[in-house]
Amino acid sequence: MIADNLVTDARTGRRATWGELAQRAAPRSAPTAYVVEHGVDALPMVAALKDGGELLVVAAGRLDEPLAEELREAGFDLSTGDDVQATTAGRAAEDGRVWLLTSGSTGRPKRVGHTLASLSTVTGELAPRTWLCPYSPGTYAWWQVITLGLGVPGQDVVLVDPADLDDWVAPALEHGVTAVSGTPTFWRRTLMRHGAELQKLPLEQVTLGGEPVDQAVLTQLGEAFPAARVSWIYASSEVGAAIVVHDGRAGFPAEWLDRDVPGRPRLSVVDGELVITSPHHGTDAAGAEMAGAVRTGDAARIEDGRVLVTGRLDRDEINVGGSKVSAGAVRDLLQSHPEVAWASVRGRKAPLVGTMVVADVVLGSGSDVTADDLTRWAAGQLPEYAVPRRITMRAEIPAKETLKSDV
Repeated sequence: MIADNLVTDARTGRRATWGELAQRAAPRSAPTAYVVEHGVDALPMVAALKDGGELLVVAAGRLDEPLAEELREAGFDLSTGDDVQATTAGRAAEDGRVWLLTSGSTGRPKRVGHTLASLSTVTGELAPRTWLCPYSPGTYAWWQVITLGLGVPGQDVVLVDPADLDDWVAPALEHGVTAVSGTPTFWRRTLMRHGAELQKLPLEQVTLGGEPVDQAVLTQLGEAFPAARVSWIYASSEVGAAIVVHDGRAGFPAEWLDRDVPGRPRLSVVDGELVITSPHHGTDAAGAEMAGAVRTGDAARIEDGRVLVTGRLDRDEINVGGSKVSAGAVRDLLQSHPEVAWASVRGRKAPLVGTMVVADVVLGSGSDVTADDLTRWAAGQLPEYAVPRRITMRAEIPAKETLKSDV
């Protein structure tokens, strides 16, 4: 633990060092699921992991009764800081074990085991930075920023709650933020809402991941923050941080496929699916390692020397009268339109062809483009069967607590 790195609560302006935070947490002998309203409330328990313990951090809004019962049955005490609901399972903590909950995008959240070492994927020296952490507490992305502050010299952290994201620029300026990590949805909402105000931010590092990253958002971020390095990361609770790209282009170089480099993940595309063998993998709820080749469930295609990760495999392919359409490819095309701030594409049941392509779109501020305009524009660049037959205009970009779009 880097005891003198600083952590700041954007809500209150209070700051403390990791060393000071560690003194606030009493060690616990039982596995503990720490339920928090605000991410900063979990940090004393995180700092205390240096002395052992088994910890799962979860946002209060994610803890429904079925999940609470599942955790109790797995031997976790449920703690809100002032109140502890002791489990009846009664097992000793596995020192150094950190549990994450997946986003639940493919069903109920799953529990994945890690250690601080497997979560700390950044090695070597970094320039001093102050990171904004906007993620829901306990998620993989949250831990990635937290472990930077916990284990890398000169990396301070400012925590802002996901509920306060529409107003994060002011506290970022106040507390000297120079690096921000967020999902593409987070960045699109930011670019749409704050515009010229972003030029005041002296950002040196812009990071995005957690959703498909297309060229449009990378280009927009490069223009908004010309002095910053823009990086996109592919990571998951199961395989850890597996891909990091800094060249400002969507996707990663195809020559990275099927390479064996000590200490780095092995990347493959098998039947249109991204497959990763990672040294940063976690364990399942039973403690079995997720080693070997992991089928990620994400669609990937090779185009112009790049491997593009377009979204969940079970949602990406739309069958229109026997012709296959990539929802991700259509989405990326719509988002490349200069008047489109965000788009989502899916299939809908239809007579004759069985399924038709439909889309939801949010336009940039002040745009007067219509759905018909977008349909005609798309028709000039897509096969006839891939053109969205219905485009619904939305007022704002939807987002869940995980900072991902809710469509």
